[in-house]
Amino acid sequence: MQEISLRIRPVKLPGSEKAVVAERKISGYLLSLRHPTGRNKALWLTEYGFTPETLGEALRHHAAAHDVARIEESPFGKRFVIEGTLVTLDGRNPSVRSIWFIETGDDVPRLVTLYPLRRSDT
Repeated sequence: MQEISLRIRPVKLPGSEKAVVAERKISGYLLSLRHPTGRNKALWLTEYGFTPETLGEALRHHAAAHDVARIEESPFGKRFVIEGTLVTLDGRNPSVRSIWFIETGDDVPRLVTLYPLRRSDT
């Protein structure tokens, strides 16, 4: 029997050039020291020098640069999980998982959240 090798083509986030990172998602959550669940992310992200001005652009770059690791469908749209390095100004570039959502009938990906990854998670 002949062995067939299937090559799965990497998938990029559809519409990544239009990706939206809402200002309230950055200032009110990811970089907010007052947010109950965002506080730890804020402490971690500021250690890498991120500011509200630089984080949005870094996240859009992350979404465009890396392949989609997983797609989850729901009645409301599709959730895209992207894993890879997040480019920082100081070059340390931590590994992160970003989650993006595209609503049914829309073509604009919107950031849901971001998580740091340990080396064992990648």
